[in-house]
Amino acid sequence: MRALLKALLNALLNAMPGASFRTSLRRAAAAALAAAAAAASAPLAAAELKAVTVVRGLVNPWALAFLPDGRMLVTEKPGRLRIVDARGHIGPPLTGVPAVANVGQCGLLDVVLDPKFDDNRLVYWTFAEPGERGTNGTAVARGKLEGGRGEERLADVRVIFRQSPKVDSRAHCGSRIAFGRDGLLWVGLGDRFSHKEAAQELGNHLGKVVRITSEGGVPVSNPFAARHTAQPELWSIGHRNIQGLAVHPETGELWASEHGPQGGDEINIVLAGRNYGWPLVTYGRNYGSGTPIGEEGPKPGFEQPLKHWVPVSVAPSGLAFITSDRYPGWKGSLVVGTLRAQTLIRLTLDGRRVTGEQKLLTELGQRIRDVRQGPDGWLYIVTDGSEGQIIRLEK
Repeated sequence: MRALLKALLNALLNAMPGASFRTSLRRAAAAALAAAAAAASAPLAAAELKAVTVVRGLVNPWALAFLPDGRMLVTEKPGRLRIVDARGHIGPPLTGVPAVANVGQCGLLDVVLDPKFDDNRLVYWTFAEPGERGTNGTAVARGKLEGGRGEERLADVRVIFRQSPKVDSRAHCGSRIAFGRDGLLWVGLGDRFSHKEAAQELGNHLGKVVRITSEGGVPVSNPFAARHTAQPELWSIGHRNIQGLAVHPETGELWASEHGPQGGDEINIVLAGRNYGWPLVTYGRNYGSGTPIGEEGPKPGFEQPLKHWVPVSVAPSGLAFITSDRYPGWKGSLVVGTLRAQTLIRLTLDGRRVTGEQKLLTELGQRIRDVRQGPDGWLYIVTDGSEGQIIRLEK
């Protein structure tokens, strides 16, 4: 607007004696249009963002999913799934959630709606399922959201996938889930920290991405389905601790964020049958000593990350692609929440190449656990902690 007014003022000045009013006005109009187009395409600056708190008072919230009416399903790590609304009202815990092992980094984790939710009312979530003698493992459950508004409950709940084996660990449960365009479900799973070598073995689900049907079955097109020595659900191997999954809106490819140890956090495109290196090929170092864990690569047979952070970890978490026009110059970007860095990172992309990095909300001082684009086109972030918030990013 400022550029437009300036251009119109110049037009009036140029229309003084000695200049053609019509010619000057035409030139000014062209300049004003060019200035307006430039302003519209200029990427939004971090200082132009306004963080609006929608909900506060959640206990270690982990993920959110938007219901068709604009309300949100939110997981709390201790084992509660709630519905919250844009007025900040937090509903009671939904009944029907199975027992959750709330230990260390593990608990009630991700939540997504079935792509046909309007018809079947199905909700899917990941959680640490208790096992025998103190063990636990990441599992996927689904249930039908029934009942009137304000009286919802989960019915017909069943576990459709269990990570094998269950182990005695409080760390690296992962876990994010995402539906592909084909209606199949990807699940990101951690290596459980003390079992990192298992990430390279095909006979378990540790440090893997798996792909299952919405019923929990094995798609025949899975890359290892026909190999008798492999778990048939495997989609990719060699992951450490996946914390974000998002499906590219144009290509349909699965993108993931995962934690390295001391440095070595990664953004990857997760392709069928590929090996992502952990712990053989990694930019991460051993905690404290800083000594190498494996080779840095590139190395034949292992995928290189699209983006990695060294020497200090940012601890990337939830991912979202920006497809709305709410944020000038940001459409097509990938936004990444971070835990350790306590910022929102916007990555600019050129196809499969990361071309730039912008740090946002640096003044917030909160661990950002999840980020989703809402049906209104705004970005919503979930902050971690005993007084967790859902924040809408406006401009």
